[in-house]
Amino acid sequence: MGKILVLFDSTTGNTKKMARYVAQGAEENLHHTVRLKAVEEAKAEDILWCDGIAVGTPTQLGLISWKMKRFWDDMESELWGKIDGKIGCAFSSSGGWGGGGEISCLSALIMLLNYGFLVFGVTDYVEDKFTLHYGAVTAGEPRLEREINACRKLGQRLSDWVDIHSPKESFLAMEEDY
Repeated sequence: MGKILVLFDSTTGNTKKMARYVAQGAEENLHHTVRLKAVEEAKAEDILWCDGIAVGTPTQLGLISWKMKRFWDDMESELWGKIDGKIGCAFSSSGGWGGGGEISCLSALIMLLNYGFLVFGVTDYVEDKFTLHYGAVTAGEPRLEREINACRKLGQRLSDWVDIHSPKESFLAMEEDY
């Protein structure tokens, strides 16, 4: 059974709505446990617990939110070297199209890469000319069906990758046997 964390920051509630849709997509795989957690409530244990994570952030000045950045900066000493090889993806809401949502996703993915996460993009189209290569993005709240479907698709794909990649037995535990 895989464990998925949907970690989000939300200033206006839009990214929180996206997080719920991402979690719904991940929950379609009944073999996984999914936790939805605001960054203010998250602890290092939540990151250690999960096999896969979706990081959601509002776009602020074209980048991830300061709260999300601070969380990962503060967790470095507790998490460094302990979460290598987990699966990660990103999503973001911004004030408008062209507001930097994809750049925010890339910033979140770069942050995850620094911790050793394996990150992915989604090439599937959820509607004509609407895809989520770098993560799900919206301008404002997810109102349109294609925006909601993009969030759900991201959660589904995270769940798929957790299915494929999550170790059934800890590699570190196997190492100790030798």
